[in-house]
Amino acid sequence: MHRRALLKITAGAAGALTLDGVTFAHADARTGGEESRTVTGRLPTGAPDYVYLPVEVPHGVRELAVSYTYDRPSVPPGTQGNACDIGVFDERGTELGGRGFRGWSGGARTEFAISAERATPGYLAGPVRAGTWHVVLGPYTVAPQGLAYEVTVTLRYGPAGATPGPAYPPQRAKGRGRAWYRGDNHLHSVHSDGKRTPAGIAAAARAAGLDWITTTEHNTTSSHGAWEGLWGDDLLILTGEEVTTRNGHVVALGTDPGVVVDWRYRARDNAFGRFSRAVHRAGGLVVPAHPHATCVGCGWKFGFADADAVEVWNGPFTPDDEITIAEWDNTLVASVRQGRPWLPAMGNSDAHREPQVVGLPQTVVLADDLSRPALQEAIRSGRSWICESSSVHLSFTATGGRGAHAGIGERLRVDGDTEVTVRLEVSGAAGCTASFVTDQGQLFSTPVPADGRVEWRTTPSYAAYVRAEVRHPAGDGGASGIPGAMAAMTNPIFLGRE
Repeated sequence: MHRRALLKITAGAAGALTLDGVTFAHADARTGGEESRTVTGRLPTGAPDYVYLPVEVPHGVRELAVSYTYDRPSVPPGTQGNACDIGVFDERGTELGGRGFRGWSGGARTEFAISAERATPGYLAGPVRAGTWHVVLGPYTVAPQGLAYEVTVTLRYGPAGATPGPAYPPQRAKGRGRAWYRGDNHLHSVHSDGKRTPAGIAAAARAAGLDWITTTEHNTTSSHGAWEGLWGDDLLILTGEEVTTRNGHVVALGTDPGVVVDWRYRARDNAFGRFSRAVHRAGGLVVPAHPHATCVGCGWKFGFADADAVEVWNGPFTPDDEITIAEWDNTLVASVRQGRPWLPAMGNSDAHREPQVVGLPQTVVLADDLSRPALQEAIRSGRSWICESSSVHLSFTATGGRGAHAGIGERLRVDGDTEVTVRLEVSGAAGCTASFVTDQGQLFSTPVPADGRVEWRTTPSYAAYVRAEVRHPAGDGGASGIPGAMAAMTNPIFLGRE
């Protein structure tokens, strides 16, 4: 059966439309069989962010399957074409932050299926209970000609099977006690728009010399239970989500397994504070991801008041990372001058597929042990640095006065006129240049010597903080004044009593 959809505005998630519903004749579950309904329609330019197709599911359904297509007309250069995401909510409803979420694949798949026994990656297995389900379309961009879509819903009847219990990763690994641990906390698999399996990611993480990773699929938690047999004493796997809104993406880092964080809002909806609190209630950190990335919807519009850290380096080093680091450095300047808390930096690969490299970059933290609480505390405290691979090692310290000493993310509490010695030791960075950046800008730069040791002297009255950058040579030899790609960078050491 085929019909054309009619639109009607409805309450619920902001920027939403609801289509006329799809109904099915009640089949005899004892005899099995299936029924399909196809809906077509067209969305105009400026369509709401989310369009809901209600599906009346009768009793006796074993599996719900959905497929969809949409047109991709030619558009002039510089004009956005059509792109449409898809997901589904069950009979518990579509309320923002509610319990009805059953899966999301964005634009990575054209079909999915859900039953008690199993579900397509990106979706959650479980009974297909009777009631009103909602297939949700997310018209990410719409061409001037509009977006013509076709959605086919199929119900397969029969006895429901048993839903397997999830096998979530442990929250702690053996580790090395208090030590520096390397992690990549922004990764995608086949459970969203990645191409690697969880097994492939785990193998790549071990090859990259990582101690821990975080699984962060776009707007779904289906990967949380997909790592059985892949963790071990040498690799801790944390669960999380990349909350992918239309006004920026945020890594919910280390949330409790199975907890989904809603994404269906923009900055104008004044909802981000509510969902950043939801991340914290689930034991996670709020980390704005690639704030200046150029992809549609990636630019960060929510501010940083609710953030625990910020992803300043995402994947291979590019100009948008340069912009993000400069913006982050400005927040450090504001924090020291206004006496406000500062926001630590971190870096992640955001790797989706080959040849993207898991662990490029990686965040290295000083933690009491290899556990979720210890790693998160180290990230929040800024006891961390970022590098391009596990071949890079560094230490960064400041000393002054009568034996006072501070490391990365700490404060050297000495008077303003006390001479302070800043020391960087770096290896795995041959041919690079080391620089020290302060609230007054970059004040010292030198080629990394053969022994990797660099020293600089200052005072707290001259530099309220100091952080280190290690960079490759500029591609044009420095003629343009644009610095080379980052090899490693640290969070700051603060100088002075306050």
